[in-house]
Amino acid sequence: MTTYNFSAGPAVMPQPVIQQIQAELPSFQGSGMSIMELSHRSALFDQVINDAEADLRDLMQIPDNYRVLFFQGGGTLQFTAAPLNLATNHHHIGLLDSGHWASRAAEEAQRVHTQVDILGTGATNQFTALPYPDQPVNQALDYVHLTTNNTIEGTTYTKLPDTGNVPLVADMSSNFLGQPYNVQDFGMIFAGAQKNLGPAGLTIVIVRDDLIGHAKDLPSMLDYQLFADKRSMFNTPPVFAIYAAGLVLKWLKAQGGLTVMAKRNHDKAALLYDFLDQSTLFNNPVKPADRSLMNVPFVTGNPAIDARVIAGATDHNLLNLKGHRLVGGMRASLYNAMPKAGVQALVDYLADFEAIYKKENA
Repeated sequence: MTTYNFSAGPAVMPQPVIQQIQAELPSFQGSGMSIMELSHRSALFDQVINDAEADLRDLMQIPDNYRVLFFQGGGTLQFTAAPLNLATNHHHIGLLDSGHWASRAAEEAQRVHTQVDILGTGATNQFTALPYPDQPVNQALDYVHLTTNNTIEGTTYTKLPDTGNVPLVADMSSNFLGQPYNVQDFGMIFAGAQKNLGPAGLTIVIVRDDLIGHAKDLPSMLDYQLFADKRSMFNTPPVFAIYAAGLVLKWLKAQGGLTVMAKRNHDKAALLYDFLDQSTLFNNPVKPADRSLMNVPFVTGNPAIDARVIAGATDHNLLNLKGHRLVGGMRASLYNAMPKAGVQALVDYLADFEAIYKKENA
C-alpha cells in the first residue's frame, strides 16, 4: 500500500527528486564527493546555487531589482531580521493578525524594539476568516507584515490588502511556490523551505534593492545587505538543503511552472473540501473564500472520534493527519508534491469511516 505523508512540515517531497538525491549522494556529478562533503567555495557548488537562484527567478518572474538570499534559521528568524533590516525609519510596522505565526512575528518584532500596530485581527472569528485593515494604512509605517498562508488555521490571502505606498512583507512559508503571486506587489517575501520547497535548514528571502542597506551595526548573520554582497555565502550556507531545493525547482519547471501547480493544487483541495462540505461527521470551519489550498484543517467536534480517525488513517498509511497542538482535530497538508491519488485515498478513507461510524451509532 502506498504511503501518503500529509505533514505540515517538514513535508512531502517529489519522489523523482528523492530518487535523484539517492542516486547522486555518493558522488555528486562524478566528483567522488557527496554533495554533503562539497565545499561551498567550489565551482560545483557555485553551479548549484546559481542554478537554484536562476530557476527561482524564472518560476516566480522575480525582477532584477530584487535580491534572492539563502538564509538559515527558518522563517522564524526572519521575524527578527525583517524589522532589524527594514524598520529603520520609524521602528514602526503594521501587521495583520491572521493566526499563530502572525502573532509570533509581532512578538519577535517587539523584542527588537519595533512598535507593532495590529491593523486587523481574525481573533474575533477564531481565525476562520482573514482580517484586512480596519482603516486606511498609516503611510508612516516602515512596512506591513502579512502571513499569506496560515498553516494552522487553514486560510490563504489571494486578495492582498491595500497598503498604499507602505511595503508589504510576506511570510510565504507554507504556500511558497504553491500558487503564483506578483513579486512586485511585495517589498519582501520570505519562506522556510521545509513545506513546499525542500528539507528543513534553508530559508529564502526575496527583497527589493532599495529597502536594504540602511540599517547600521546589525549582527552579520541577520544583515540582508551583507548577504546580498556575499552572494549568501558570508559563512557556510546549508549546502545540502540548497542542492535539494534546486532539484525541486527544476522539477517544478518540468511540471509546467506555478500556474500548472496552482491548478493541480486547486483540484486536490477541491476534492477534499467538497467531501467535507457534504459530510455530516466532518467539518472544515474556514470561510470558503479564505480557504487554503495547502493546509486543510477539519474536525468531528469530538476529540475521541478525532483520535480514532487519526489512528485508523495511520493504519491505512495516511500519515501525519493530527492537527496542530494548539487547535487539535485533523489537518491534511496538500503541498505541491502530494499527488491527487493521495487526496483521493484520504477522501475514500474518511467516507468509509463516516459510514462505519453512522452504522455504529444508528
